[in-house]
Amino acid sequence: MDPMDDDDDGEEEEDEDEETKKVLGDKKEEPGIVKRPPQAAPLEGEPNVFGIEIGLFGWGGINPRKPRLFYARPKHPLPRQSAPRPLPTVRMTAETDATAAGGLTGEMEVEAYRRLFPLAFLERHLRESVRPDARRLGEARATTVALGAVSSAHGSALVRLGDTAMLASIKLEVMSPPAETPDEGSVAVEFHMPPICSPLVRPGRPAEAAPVISKALEDVLMSSGMLNLKELCLISGKASWVAYLDVYCLNADGSLFDAALISVVAAFSHLEIPLVSVGDDGRVFTVGGNEGKTKYELVNREKRKLTLGDIPFPLTCALHKDSILADPTAEEESIIETSVTVVIDSSGRLVSIQKPGGGVASMSTIKACISLGKERGQKLKEILMDSVEATMEVDQTE
Repeated sequence: MDPMDDDDDGEEEEDEDEETKKVLGDKKEEPGIVKRPPQAAPLEGEPNVFGIEIGLFGWGGINPRKPRLFYARPKHPLPRQSAPRPLPTVRMTAETDATAAGGLTGEMEVEAYRRLFPLAFLERHLRESVRPDARRLGEARATTVALGAVSSAHGSALVRLGDTAMLASIKLEVMSPPAETPDEGSVAVEFHMPPICSPLVRPGRPAEAAPVISKALEDVLMSSGMLNLKELCLISGKASWVAYLDVYCLNADGSLFDAALISVVAAFSHLEIPLVSVGDDGRVFTVGGNEGKTKYELVNREKRKLTLGDIPFPLTCALHKDSILADPTAEEESIIETSVTVVIDSSGRLVSIQKPGGGVASMSTIKACISLGKERGQKLKEILMDSVEATMEVDQTE
């Protein structure tokens, strides 16, 4: 072998050593471990080809006795596989999460305290002169009156007092008047509390409050002077009207008598006396339509409304220590045992005052309740007049 060839091989070995140092650095690597060159890091999503190239015949400047590290990047990289797109989610910051969790926890704690200690919960509000539903102590709930809620009745009204809802309907029937009052009609009052109005009313069992409210409604109607029973007379001693008044409690959330009396007053303001005639056999019957007006001899020539006197307006007040709560809710009534109901007519006169049990009320407290009742009566009068005017406008357009 030519010694010059050996010199060439030695130079090639030195060149290879210097090239390997450039790639691997000056550190000596452990045998059998090959590290990837840092400057040849692959791009994301591209396949890596990493291996050892060994020259068999020394062609290409590679020493056949020493392996050469290489890192190859493909000429045509494979398409990148994008990561699956995450589903859209509503992300909240840590502060928002903490606030929402704290608010929910606070609401649960307040509700638990309200149920476990109802009296303490109420008194805590009363010390701030406010009620759990954010009303002032002497403030009544919002009241709405809708006349003509039942088309098959001669007079009807739907009243909402807060969440308490009452439906009153009047049906007129011709009856023979009693001998004591031959020239007067009569009114039959019935108050109904179906199971749908409250979880406290059980199916098949009459509510205890129903007959009490029925009697109270009848007493107020007769003592207030709102109705002139002589207007219900058709033929003296022979025929008169009987007004069957039915009041249905649709939802019971406190102040049931107040809502019932307001609905009764509204139903009578909407009441219209139908046309009647007398048959050959002396029987009185109602006449409807224009054809009946010409076919029969009418007792009353046209439909008319009742002339109402002074209208009674109620207000129930719950009494707790030195506080007077106007128009209490069912929750407040279940906590407070003492209540006073005052009825003031449209002229500002006291019609009746009721105090069903409870503690002793001072005269100053009673006077304060009457004063609140007068203010409430004026507001209810305006609400009723607005409903009557709105109904008259609708009738005229039709």
